[in-house]
Amino acid sequence: MKLHEYQAKGLLSQFGVPVPPGRVAATPQEAEEAARALATETVVVKAQIHAGGRGKGGGVKVVRGPAAAREAAQAILGMNLVTHQTGPGGRRVKRVLVEAGCAVERELYAGVVLDRARERPVLMASAQGGMDIEVVAARDPAAILKEWFDPGLGLHPFQARRLAYALGLAGEAATRAADLFVRLSGAFRVLDATLVEVNPMVVTLAGEVLALDAKLGLDDSALWRHQDLAKMRDLDEEEPTERRASDGGLSYVKLDGDIGCLVNGAGLAMATMDIIQHHGGTPANFLDVGGGATEAQVTEAFTIILEDPHVKAILVNIFGGILQCDVLAQGVVEAARKVSLGVPLVVRLEGTNVEQGRRILQESGLALQAATDMADAARKAVAASRGERKGRARRP
Repeated sequence: MKLHEYQAKGLLSQFGVPVPPGRVAATPQEAEEAARALATETVVVKAQIHAGGRGKGGGVKVVRGPAAAREAAQAILGMNLVTHQTGPGGRRVKRVLVEAGCAVERELYAGVVLDRARERPVLMASAQGGMDIEVVAARDPAAILKEWFDPGLGLHPFQARRLAYALGLAGEAATRAADLFVRLSGAFRVLDATLVEVNPMVVTLAGEVLALDAKLGLDDSALWRHQDLAKMRDLDEEEPTERRASDGGLSYVKLDGDIGCLVNGAGLAMATMDIIQHHGGTPANFLDVGGGATEAQVTEAFTIILEDPHVKAILVNIFGGILQCDVLAQGVVEAARKVSLGVPLVVRLEGTNVEQGRRILQESGLALQAATDMADAARKAVAASRGERKGRARRP
């Protein structure tokens, strides 16, 4: 679950991470009042959407005085902000964060994520703050400094100091940066976060070290432990189809391809997308129905896939275990009868009760293509998406 910048900063400040004073506003009048309450000459008005690159899209304005803050908020609120992370459709701005400005001497980067290869969190830092960290990592990997830490013990102070010195900081600035690193790692652990990012982390001319921007992602699977955080979810910022899938117990992520995927198991779903790419196709989605999918969930999965106008074929790839092949096959048949498939359907089944499942599909009357293995399934799905086989799935 993603949070807005103002929410992330509010949480991080509870862990002692220093952030600029600020208030969120939903109207130009509220923005003016917020700027007046800050009692600083320079204020920053920042659009609040779940995407980076807001400044480049016109969603961040540095102004002087409450009246100018009101004008800036008037220009930003209600705008359809397009950034490299929103896609061409953009996001409508409903809130702005009004913050006190500061005189920046240096911009740095700090972030905590889970390193799945090492099975532990890692705090990353870079002297090249204020830029997309992915660009920095691709252009100059050595510029990304890393310290791994035990999730039970957290980041040790000596590790934090080592990072601060490696960034070229000294004296009080190094001490404050090291303290910020430790507090970021603590927030990551306690909040069950998947990402804590401060970009830029700045050193001001006054010697302060501040989180000038902040991103915070939370593990959905751990939200039952954080009911207060779950209430921060902004449904308006989520892709409607992904939200609908989540409500139905499905894991769905929309992609840009034309081959719809219906798979059980996240690992198999990732492998399915990879093999589609390997054979020259492009997946339209990640969709994991899970190990205990019901007929209703399979029907919903087909419906969601078919609502994407770019889908030209569907690949069902199931390895029967907890979800047995005959149960899934019956669900596919019933779902196809309800939603009226209008694109080619390729099905690959393996695992528990696979012969029964194949028999159900064979006797269903569906115009589907059966696949013997994953490679065969991918080849057939790619060919079907290109119209290289004329047979189209039909409603029985």
